[in-house]
Amino acid sequence: MPHLLEVVDLVKKFKKVTAVDGIRFGIEAGICFGLLGPNGAGKTTTIEVIEGIIPPTSGRILYRGEPRTPDFREAIGIQFQDTTLLSFMTVRETLKTFQQLYRHTASVDHLIQLCRLAEVADHYNNHISGGQKQRLLLAMALINDPDLLFLDEPSTGLDPQARRNLWDIILEIKRAGKTLILTTHYMEEAQYLCDEIVIMDRGQVIAKGSPAELIRTHCRGTTVILPWTSVRDDLSDLSVNGRKTAQGVEIQTDDVNGCLKELMDRSVDLDDITVRSPNLEDVFLKLTGRQLRK
Repeated sequence: MPHLLEVVDLVKKFKKVTAVDGIRFGIEAGICFGLLGPNGAGKTTTIEVIEGIIPPTSGRILYRGEPRTPDFREAIGIQFQDTTLLSFMTVRETLKTFQQLYRHTASVDHLIQLCRLAEVADHYNNHISGGQKQRLLLAMALINDPDLLFLDEPSTGLDPQARRNLWDIILEIKRAGKTLILTTHYMEEAQYLCDEIVIMDRGQVIAKGSPAELIRTHCRGTTVILPWTSVRDDLSDLSVNGRKTAQGVEIQTDDVNGCLKELMDRSVDLDDITVRSPNLEDVFLKLTGRQLRK
């Protein structure tokens, strides 16, 4: 399938700092594409170059196989992480005002329904909750009915319920045929929403693939966690290695059945055992390290 958008040998330098160092990837139409990385990895700079906010030092951004034209900005929508809203306007008035900035637009009533804003459509912007504000920002990004939508950490600061509601809306947008580019620090969010993911670090692409492919490639094995209440004997002679944590003993194994059999043979109480398959967070930490970045 041809790429809707391609990043080809992209470089972006700021004085003596190379923020993006010759990266390349393609994004197919109709998917949710995740761009992940620790602080300072270059992902925000990459997104800003793609959006046309800042120019590249070198490299190319292709949209539908061609260099971007001025019409590119009409074809994209951007949900920024935070946007100041005018307090004297209602949700509906805000959407109608932004609607006037574009030639081709979506229906305001449709966006209010899609983004679950019907109950607050006539409320002033300073009288809505954080989750409602994020859904309003999403509706504003969709006001020009874009083919390509950028979501910059859309669920930051939301409670679990509001986050899940937002995820449902994002999946509904994708089912409608939109292409989405997502940046997030929530690995659960990326694993749930994204079809393809690129992980960046120090200005370069260090991994790419679907969430399942990344997990299968970089984090084989399963984690078995025994709480301290279940550990009555010394388990140091187990055939699989375990490490002590604050919660109990954490065992990494490629043979879950064999591990559990050995524990049962040792009469270990398995009532409160936790068996966890690797996830995208494990991949992220393995590839980028656990050390805090400034």
